[in-house]
Amino acid sequence: MTSRRRRTARCSARSARRVQADFLRTRFPDTASSIRCYTELIDINRAKAEELLKLKGIGEARAAAIIKGRPCARKDDLVRKKVVPQSIYDDIKDQIIAKQ
Repeated sequence: MTSRRRRTARCSARSARRVQADFLRTRFPDTASSIRCYTELIDINRAKAEELLKLKGIGEARAAAIIKGRPCARKDDLVRKKVVPQSIYDDIKDQIIAKQ
């Protein structure tokens, strides 16, 4: 896959998430907090501790552990490296991404 094609695919996926978030926001205004997962994926390899603290179940200790355990090739490395338990990962997996 060429670089241009990858960039276009990423933009298309991002645009689709935004369109879906806009639809949900207009149809269901009470779900504004749950829409964040469609528009703002947190990169666990680049996020600051303050950003990680926004995730459910992530406190200062776990945020520090995530930062210390970088880099992660995949977001499920958090469980494999025993940085966060499976139950916490299940809550945050739709809100995070692991870019290289």
